[in-house]
Amino acid sequence: MTISITWAQALAWRLERHLLDPVDGGPVAAVVGRLGAVPSMDESAAELAVRTRRSSPDPRGLAEALAAGEVIKAFAFRGAVHYLDPAGGADFLALRASGRQWELPSWVEHYRLAAADWPDFRAAVRAALSGGPLTVTELGEALAGQRAYRHLKPVFDDGAGTLIKPLSWQGDLSIGPARDGKLTVQRLDDNPRWPGIPDPDEAGPRAVLAYFRTYGPAPLENLRYWLGSGLSAGGRRLTSWVSRLDDRLVEIDVDGSAAYVAREDLDAVRAAKPSDAVRFLPGHDQWVMGPGTKDAHVTPPALRDLMTRKANPVIAGGVVSGTWARTGDELTVTWLGDRPAPRRAIEREAERLSGVLEKDLRLMPLTVP
Repeated sequence: MTISITWAQALAWRLERHLLDPVDGGPVAAVVGRLGAVPSMDESAAELAVRTRRSSPDPRGLAEALAAGEVIKAFAFRGAVHYLDPAGGADFLALRASGRQWELPSWVEHYRLAAADWPDFRAAVRAALSGGPLTVTELGEALAGQRAYRHLKPVFDDGAGTLIKPLSWQGDLSIGPARDGKLTVQRLDDNPRWPGIPDPDEAGPRAVLAYFRTYGPAPLENLRYWLGSGLSAGGRRLTSWVSRLDDRLVEIDVDGSAAYVAREDLDAVRAAKPSDAVRFLPGHDQWVMGPGTKDAHVTPPALRDLMTRKANPVIAGGVVSGTWARTGDELTVTWLGDRPAPRRAIEREAERLSGVLEKDLRLMPLTVP
């Protein structure tokens, strides 16, 4: 018998899994682990993504969790830097590394490093970082002391963003705490919480199941966006991993569309009641980016461009229904939903945001174009 639910139910259950309704996050690392990854291109947005999901007023944030090794910071989805839980992050990095991008002829020609050179190069990088974190320039200077890597010094002087990505994917280094405003890199295996890079075919099924446990119920195309487009995991591999989870995943009907959910979550999904929660989230929050902005159940097509351009979403019942912006102590909300604006819920969330940001914000009259 096919199990049928509505998208309102599906999103309500997902809101609970995202720690948004109710707001029930614990330590920073627990929030990051639940989301899978938190983009760090904008540190203030990353901090807000975590803090808005935490019920505790503890001001301890991502920087402190990073310094303690409770979270790591690495190049992950779509080549961008993300905060990751060490264990779950290891699975993601294993999938990204499986593409072996450093063996492409264009890479070999540009960096003058053949595939056979990488084991020694990686060992040299780890040795250079044995004394502690270094800036990228400092790492380049350390490597330049070896004839084989002297030619790479200008690359490191320019930031070496592309070259150090595979070192991140293979578990040799991660982004460390900033020093005087400069990015540093550090050995990953110095972190006692780091499990090492697993075999991709062990990591793959875990990553698939983790996705559906946080971002389900979801169609397979959302999974392909997350692990396929996000980490370059091959389509055949994704299909095989889903097949191997046949006893752990259940296909259900959500308003006429096929979607998957973890078997252990099925009863809770079926029992979910539609949510009327209003939440103010930072731009590119994983609520939107996890399913992808093409998912019209979360991001209506008319609002997709705003979400792609990193506008701060206002979600109502899990659906992007407007945007918010802060200028000084003034908070402006623009309602773009099809239904009448839930003004009292917006006021309550504005009050909550003031507490999250520890700012006395003044809500301006609601804008309804």
